[in-house]
Amino acid sequence: MLRFGKTFASMLMVFGLGLAGSAQAAPAKRLALVQVNQQALYFTQITQGAQAAAKAAGAELVVFNANDNPSAQNDAIEAYIQDKVDAILVCAIDVNGIKPAVSAAVQAGIPVVAIDAVLNGDNQVQVGVDNRAAARQLGEYTGNYITRELGGEAKVGVVGALGSYVQNLRLDGFREGLAQRAPKAKIVGTVDGNNVQDTAQSAAENLLTANPDLQIVYATGEPALIGTVAASVAQGSGERTRIFGWDLSPQAVQGLDDGSVAVVVQQNTRGMGKAAVEAALALLAGQQVTKQQDIPVTLVTRENLDAYRADFK
Repeated sequence: MLRFGKTFASMLMVFGLGLAGSAQAAPAKRLALVQVNQQALYFTQITQGAQAAAKAAGAELVVFNANDNPSAQNDAIEAYIQDKVDAILVCAIDVNGIKPAVSAAVQAGIPVVAIDAVLNGDNQVQVGVDNRAAARQLGEYTGNYITRELGGEAKVGVVGALGSYVQNLRLDGFREGLAQRAPKAKIVGTVDGNNVQDTAQSAAENLLTANPDLQIVYATGEPALIGTVAASVAQGSGERTRIFGWDLSPQAVQGLDDGSVAVVVQQNTRGMGKAAVEAALALLAGQQVTKQQDIPVTLVTRENLDAYRADFK
């Protein structure tokens, strides 16, 4: 039987401990999330989902708040490239303007995962909702409502965010679905809420004032929906005008309860953040990742609201 001296055995022990120590000391992956803002619940929930997924995986996640400034998003990506983060996640404001910064990150060997807004660029993964298809579904629902409750004809107003690529997709899809199910319904006015709650409220008030016989208002995003609900309360239009929109909030829940809001498209926002982090970590591990990862939506009405109510107390 072979016998090893104490010195050699000690060397083996030290070497083994060294390997174990090296494995334990492997640095955590550093991910950066470039956000639109931290005011809208929609974006804060994406961030929460990403933070929870990063923590569960032992990764570090830093978050940049662009405060609705597309130039700030570009600057942040360039800074993260210099900082040599392992991966970048981005909810883009300007999907075309951000492409050069995304390309620069990929060229630097940093994978990019786009959340929600579709980049169609060098990003390796796209996580989010098919906004046009979901809006078409909402448009069909609205058309069915008009056919059932209003005899097939209605005047419809829109509170949008005309500088937002995503919300313009939601407007296009809504028009398609509405035309299919209620071809006699007419969109008589579109106002720009700029994806800012106070601005959306003022725009919605102007829309309601200019169209006293308006029967339907479609709000293309969370700030637009909250602003429209506030405008409806301020003008007492809840009896004659029904609101259809995107993303639950305490205000939207109250509207569903009192009947001024008919339906809300609810996205799995935390699921988006989680999926984005998991995709980034899979890319870093050299795994095959599906480029397009669609997260389903739910149409929330008074009938199924209780399943979501706890999040908005």
